[in-house]
This record gives sequence, structure tokens and C-alpha cells, in this order.
Amino acid sequence: MRSLFARLSGAGRFGLLAILLGVMLSGCGVNNIPTQEEAAKAKWSQVLNQYQRRADLIPNLVETVKGYAKQEAQVLEAVVAARARATSVQLPPDILTNPEAFKKFQDAQTQLSGSLGRLLAISENYPDLKSNQNFLALQSQLEGTENRISVARRDYIEAVQAYNTELKTFPGVVWASTLYRGNKPMETFTIAEETKRPPQVKF
Repeated sequence: MRSLFARLSGAGRFGLLAILLGVMLSGCGVNNIPTQEEAAKAKWSQVLNQYQRRADLIPNLVETVKGYAKQEAQVLEAVVAARARATSVQLPPDILTNPEAFKKFQDAQTQLSGSLGRLLAISENYPDLKSNQNFLALQSQLEGTENRISVARRDYIEAVQAYNTELKTFPGVVWASTLYRGNKPMETFTIAEETKRPPQVKF
């Protein structure tokens, strides 16, 4: 190896050193931070997709309930208002590393979950509504979406935990302080466990 190195020209030596350095770095976790960052961002996209799916179901659900329970106008208006707040929250590009923006987003989603729970609960007072096929289908889709939201949030939390741990432990902490100085820990869901549960759907 030494004789091969001695026979190489200056450019050849530089190329060989660059290859060796690349091989050594790839085995030292230099790619872990960007890899885990991208994984967490992908999981976050799934969270947003599921929240959007829920938001899309709400107008039809509200219209269906309205047909049977007009006197529940206050509950219906609360759901519509909560949906409007949740879907109008501006998501800055740095939301995953911006505690204030992240909290604003999750607070809006939590309020919407609470309003939906109250909306589904009033169906108990209206037997005709409870047996309406359209309502039952929407209720089932909503329950499935809430479960998907739970799974997406769990996957995101796990991905963020891996990424944040990499930033704080060896050898990731070395790369975080040299090559990836701009990388910050990501925010995760901190809402109470009971508010993460899907609304109870009783038939």
C-alpha cells in the first residue's frame, strides 16, 4: 500500500485520500443526522396528511348532523369554528424546530378533537341520526382517521426521538458541532395523553 501511495502523483494521492476519508466517514455516522432528519420530516408529512383527511371529513359530518339536530347549533358552530382555526394555522418552514409555532398548531388540533368529541356525543340523543347510513359511514371514516392520526403521531415522535438523540450523543454530537451546526432539535407532541385518544364513538 505504501509503495502504491508513493508511485501516485499529487492528484492521485489526493483522490486516494479522499476515497479513504469518505469510506472512514461513512462508517462513523456522519450521515446519521441528515438521514434521521429526513425520516422525521417524512413522518411529519404523514401527520399533516392525516389531519387534512380529518378536516376534509368534517363539513359532510356537520351537514348530516344538522339535518337531524338543528337545535344543536352551538355544538355545530363550535366544530366549524375549530376546523377553521385548525386549517388556517400558518405553518412556517421551521415549524419542527420552532416551539411557539408547533404549540400553536397542536393546540388548534386539540381544540378540534374536543369539538368533534362533543359533536359525536350528541348523536346519542337522536336515534334517527344514529341509524342514518351517511352518518354511520362518516363516523366510521372519522374513527379510522383518528386512529391513523394516532399512528402517524407515534411514528413522528419516534423519528424525532432518534434524530434528537443523535444530535446529543457520540458520534452525532461531533458532527452536529462541526458539519451540521444549523441542525436544531425538533419539537414533538406534548399534549396530555387523554387528548391524544380518538373521540369515543358509541353505536
